Amino acid sequence: MVKKILKSYDYTLIIAMVLLILFGLIMIYSASMVSAVQYYGEDSSDFFFKRQFKYILVAGIAFIVVAIFPYKALLSNKILVPMVFGSIMFLSGIFLFGSVYGNAQSWYKIGTASLQPAEFVKLAVIIYLSAIYSKKQSYINEFNRGVVPPLAYLVIVCALVTIQPDFGTAAIIFMIGATVILCSGMNWKNLSKLMLIGLSFLLLLVFIMQLAGKSIFTEKQMARIFVFLDSPFAEEVVQESGYHMSNSLIAIGSGGLKGVGLGQGVQKLGYLTDGHTDFIMAVIAEELGIFGVGFVVVGLSYIVLRGIYTGLKCKDPFGSLLAIGISSMIGIQAFINIGGVSGLIPLTGVPLPFISYGGSSLLQLSIGMGILVNVSMFVKYERVYKPKEEGVPDVPEQKQSTSTFVRPNRNF
Repeated sequence: MVKKILKSYDYTLIIAMVLLILFGLIMIYSASMVSAVQYYGEDSSDFFFKRQFKYILVAGIAFIVVAIFPYKALLSNKILVPMVFGSIMFLSGIFLFGSVYGNAQSWYKIGTASLQPAEFVKLAVIIYLSAIYSKKQSYINEFNRGVVPPLAYLVIVCALVTIQPDFGTAAIIFMIGATVILCSGMNWKNLSKLMLIGLSFLLLLVFIMQLAGKSIFTEKQMARIFVFLDSPFAEEVVQESGYHMSNSLIAIGSGGLKGVGLGQGVQKLGYLTDGHTDFIMAVIAEELGIFGVGFVVVGLSYIVLRGIYTGLKCKDPFGSLLAIGISSMIGIQAFINIGGVSGLIPLTGVPLPFISYGGSSLLQLSIGMGILVNVSMFVKYERVYKPKEEGVPDVPEQKQSTSTFVRPNRNF
């Protein structure tokens, strides 16, 4: 039994994750040497490297525990209820006990370390919406009973994160929730109602803010949007709101095909702020060129696509939605980080999954990957070994169902 379970794990997912984390550790050391010396002294060039290594050890233990823990146990109200109320209290408490960094009160300071609760809320949203909508499959198209109630949690956590203010993370949480809802099996009529209600609330919010003489975005956020629409190299913004973007593009342009060499980058020497966190992809592009960038993009793409494949193959609605939600979380966050660093979209302070420095992000991603690997294990076990144990002949791969959440009855 144990041997069959071990054979059922998707080790390609685990290898892809480990390679990205180790690659990120190397690039964190390269990108943070100057910052570490500047903040912690001449003998501390490896400060961020050592700290990230400790985070990796903790995240590795969490991954193993969660990968072994049966994901279906997350359906229990003994887990869901404390998780929902705990995450709301965790986010609310930050306004009383939180620390400010980067103009946002988003962190709990614990000794020399920091904890960002919004990172873990991403996973809580996925688990909660997946569990509730999988339980409501028999009446998923009853709008007032099957669709609306779970949305209260999503609205509350998005509001709490927005007023920190951390609009980027709130947008990611909203998009993750929207992905799970889109794949939950409800028909297009209800989806259209949700989109109309959401748009109405957004317009109402903008109208109220206008009456109050305020903008829905902060000055810093508006400046980033103007830089995106205009040019980060414009004379009036290059030393102010366009500073980060212009130096990021210089780093990317300097790398070319092969890069200037590992550790030889120039932009990290005081020009590129947070080179080991939000802008680590710019450092990778400068030092390792298109090959380094390609390695990261291919690794992240494999995890996302493999996760989606797992969701499509899973016969259990809960497992299917979990796999889709976790994959979308990684994909959305990677796109926003890489898009912001390269100028494709406005800059947002979002870490690059598995690569950027940060314990909260890495721990949350490792837990998410543990759940995803656990779901993929159950999918393979039920497809390959369970029929043999029950004496059922193998079903050809092409005749198996490919989805539990894509339904043919999406009619108005």
